[in-house]
Amino acid sequence: MNWQSLALCLLCLSQGCLAYNGIDTSMDDGMSLAVGNMLAYLHFTPGDTLWFLGWVPTSSGAMVGTCIALFMLALIERWIAACRGVMEFHWGQQAIIIASDKLNTLPTQSSPIGFIKRFTPPFIPAHDITRGIMFATQTLLGYLFMLTVMTYQLGFIFSLVAGLGVGETLFGRFSGIAYAH
Repeated sequence: MNWQSLALCLLCLSQGCLAYNGIDTSMDDGMSLAVGNMLAYLHFTPGDTLWFLGWVPTSSGAMVGTCIALFMLALIERWIAACRGVMEFHWGQQAIIIASDKLNTLPTQSSPIGFIKRFTPPFIPAHDITRGIMFATQTLLGYLFMLTVMTYQLGFIFSLVAGLGVGETLFGRFSGIAYAH
């Protein structure tokens, strides 16, 4: 055996050892986590971590409770959207009154904001801070829902979809009220 073939064998062996690096690269099992396995496909098996390590439903009762909690959170998200819609309508009317008071005129029924072609509502802390808090809450719930879907747990996903659908059925007519008038 000459030195060139020996160097080639050593190079191949070293590359094999570096590529292995002690990690099992088979894709048959889920990714091992500190608590359990994360399955990278849609499943109904319990044991997925939901948002933090303290919320890992492993029994059937815990899964039902988690699904009910997710359903209720989805309802709350749609209720917040409806409250925002109703409040936007109310705040818009109050902004028109404030603007007309500043101009010392009253809006007529035929053209409530016709006297102001380009109207920017004034900053009213009670309205705008509340709007910001409600929007931040909706955004937080949206991100939590996204993380829930990323568990691939079908029970969680169906609970969210059902809760959002029922919530939209109950409260959806109020969320667009600001734009209907």
